[in-house]
Amino acid sequence: MIRSLFLFIISLSSLYHPTTLQADIIDDLSSYFKAGNSKEIAKSFASTIELIIVDEEDVYSKAQGEQILRDFFVKHPPVKTSIFHKINTNPNYRFGVIILSTAKETFRVSVTMKKINTGFSITELRIEPAKD
Repeated sequence: MIRSLFLFIISLSSLYHPTTLQADIIDDLSSYFKAGNSKEIAKSFASTIELIIVDEEDVYSKAQGEQILRDFFVKHPPVKTSIFHKINTNPNYRFGVIILSTAKETFRVSVTMKKINTGFSITELRIEPAKD
């Protein structure tokens, strides 16, 4: 009886993968974008991040990226978000497309994440006007 219980627990633990917890990181980011929470989004930034916001493109530090994103949210207060596309099957890569609606316009947010150490970090964030 104890042996079968032990084998049952072992079989359940084999279903657990640390990456499973981060599989919904795009969902978390979507809620942070809806709230306009640049601080929480920036927590997932890599040490340097390529930011493409509308027509501005450059590589920034984590702190600079957070400030630029905060400025974007001041100019474009979010109203709602929806996840348009998500890739979370690769153990070293995540990608998501979030549709961000603001009071005046709608944006397409593309998030590219790579596995760094034990977690995923945003290496590229692209915010561009959504095409109808």
